[in-house]
Amino acid sequence: MRLRSSSLVLLAAAALAASAACSPGSASGGGGDPKSFEFWSFSGIDQQHDVDVYQRSHPDIQVKLTEVGSTTETAQALTTALAGGKVPDLVLIQGDDMPKFVQQPQNFRDLRESGADQMSGDYLDWVMKQATATSGPIIGIPTDVGGMAVAYRTDLFAAAGLPSDRESVSELWPTWDAFIETGEKYVAATGKPFLDNSPTSVFFQAVNQVSQKYYDDAGNPIYDRNPEVKAAFDLTLKAIQAGISAKISFGSDGWNAALPRGDFAAVSAPSWMLNQIRRAAPDTSGKWDVATIPGGAGNWGGSYLAIPARAQNPDAAWAYIKEMQSPQHQLEHFLDVGALPTTPGVYDDPQLTGKADPFFSGAPTGKIYTQAVLGLKPFRMGPDTGTIGTEFLNALTNVEQGSGNPATAWDDAVRNIRTAIGK
Repeated sequence: MRLRSSSLVLLAAAALAASAACSPGSASGGGGDPKSFEFWSFSGIDQQHDVDVYQRSHPDIQVKLTEVGSTTETAQALTTALAGGKVPDLVLIQGDDMPKFVQQPQNFRDLRESGADQMSGDYLDWVMKQATATSGPIIGIPTDVGGMAVAYRTDLFAAAGLPSDRESVSELWPTWDAFIETGEKYVAATGKPFLDNSPTSVFFQAVNQVSQKYYDDAGNPIYDRNPEVKAAFDLTLKAIQAGISAKISFGSDGWNAALPRGDFAAVSAPSWMLNQIRRAAPDTSGKWDVATIPGGAGNWGGSYLAIPARAQNPDAAWAYIKEMQSPQHQLEHFLDVGALPTTPGVYDDPQLTGKADPFFSGAPTGKIYTQAVLGLKPFRMGPDTGTIGTEFLNALTNVEQGSGNPATAWDDAVRNIRTAIGK
């Protein structure tokens, strides 16, 4: 998951990283203290919930959890700490940031030494590959995967004369072009926006349904000449020009405030987003439902737990990973907070397949989201995947907000990417 954040949070993350850099690092020559460990997470996904669950089962264990900031800020703070400061014992790394850390596996504990190679078969193959270095070390264990769907307001759809049951709604948009056409019908009928914004609800999804994304299968950057990426970019420009969005950035204060007001009727929603909708708009329970994403499959988000090589208490950190990311605990975590498991062995569990979310009109969220993940064709990730995606998103956001030129947006994005990554 990737959220926009304020400069205040960025400064806080920088201060944390600077503080770590000024502290003496210590090589991990042993297991350290088996009763405590320091854990860095990014904000917005309530890692405190998992920590509380773990500590209820292990009241003698002390977990010092620090929410550093956004996903990007957490990765920046970790990079600074790895360069010579005091590292945490455990760190949560967002999926798009993992490839750059995999490039330097010496900075992390090879989790095969703790038995991760014996557990790797429990997880989706393509998810594990993203945390496995070319030379073999496993540096992260996946916590969740962001299977995709569309959350929509049934009452607002009905008022616009559109179908409102999830099967009929899913049939409205087998393709992204049909999704945009549905948005145009909604706007014509109501005079109100259909979508929260086009960059995250269209581009982030369409670009994750490609056979190759920003890198080819050999790991070479192709972001500037991949026709599939250009098609997703142009599709988003089409959505912007159709005038179907509220132009509200995902995760912003305005986005949270718009949800209970019904300022938009649909949003591309990975499994982890459902809780954010629920928290922001509690009085809209029963007015939402969940339909299939155009194209039928997709992923947005997912994270990994890793242990830096110089962690002082690696054994305590590994004990937490092993227990909390087991298939059973990932299933329990889904039932509690909706984070989709990365362990396909539980996808047929009756607790998952039978889960119906009353807030979302009884939608079978377990079935919907696992099908979105199982239908996904994995592509090669690269060390700058996160940066490239952010620059494409920024260019499209500028167009939607009126400060960017749609005629030059692609070239602007490519130029900014080359400046950012040097190639």
